[in-house]
Amino acid sequence: MSAVDAGVHTRAEILSQPQVWKSTLERLHELDGSSFPDTAKYDQVIFSGCGSTHYLARWAAQMAEPVNGTVCRAVPASDLLLFPEAWWHRAKSTLLVTISRSGETTETIRAMERFVSASLGDTAVITCYPDQPLARLTQNVISVPDAQERSVAQTRSFTSMLLAAIWLVLKQVPASLPEAIANAGQQLIDGYRHVAEQIGRDDSIERFFFLGSGPLYGLANEAMLKMKEMSLSYAESYHFHEFRHGPMSVVNDQSLILGLIGETAAKPQNVLLEEMQRMGARTLSLQDHADTANPASVDFPILFESGIPEIWQAPLYLPILQLLAFERSLHRGLSPDRPANLASVVVLGENGI
Repeated sequence: MSAVDAGVHTRAEILSQPQVWKSTLERLHELDGSSFPDTAKYDQVIFSGCGSTHYLARWAAQMAEPVNGTVCRAVPASDLLLFPEAWWHRAKSTLLVTISRSGETTETIRAMERFVSASLGDTAVITCYPDQPLARLTQNVISVPDAQERSVAQTRSFTSMLLAAIWLVLKQVPASLPEAIANAGQQLIDGYRHVAEQIGRDDSIERFFFLGSGPLYGLANEAMLKMKEMSLSYAESYHFHEFRHGPMSVVNDQSLILGLIGETAAKPQNVLLEEMQRMGARTLSLQDHADTANPASVDFPILFESGIPEIWQAPLYLPILQLLAFERSLHRGLSPDRPANLASVVVLGENGI
């Protein structure tokens, strides 16, 4: 199998994201928001998924809470099943939002079934496959079918379901956004694809540390997972400033620190990247505005310069990091389309959980 054949689906799915975001947002714009739950009207909103979609849930909970003032939590579906007393509180009105690319993941389906059968609150589903079992458990289905994938590792499905989660919270899509985010995404890929290729083929980098805070922590988790899944590389993810409290002990000149930087905390986050440089690491940053960047602290600065509201910038953090994992996988002679020991859907028997 050639290197091209090994990653044909993953490559196409990563590179197609700008246009898929555009079509997804156009589809979301047509939805009637008044027919879906208002996340601001509950005592708590629980976002849940497995693997990549658990990390998407982490991002969504942190994104949603400051917008609507409701307590929002991210819980793996397996924890909802195994430790229900920690999460279900009948005295509190609850919205459960389950997220699943396939709509077939066993833990997510069983968690939703248990929640529904116990009449614990309201439900919604975000998925790429609205005709699968999970979506049949609720009337509130937000589907992004244009993001369906053939690869095992989630790429365009993840970023498109991010957009669906934002829509669930805001119930609107700015008229100019579909075109603007498609243009920003294409410019990002065209402008920085070579950086992913350069780093992915650099054997002197052996350790990847993905840092993000607030909602971006969930995206750092997902970027870490892509690196592990596709390339079987040493990769970890942390909250930005938690990295000082122990993990930086393993930083050396074979390390790359990748910082997902938001508008609020750009200055102290760039300071930390500069500290990591002094320890011998190389650094990469992703952020929107050049005026919050610190060139001295970054070896590989990636700027979106999108001009779109910060809440909608979330998908822009991932394509270059996905391409980096993809290029690393090819460089190591692996198949990004079929990572070791993984399947696109985890289906368990009766005794699985």
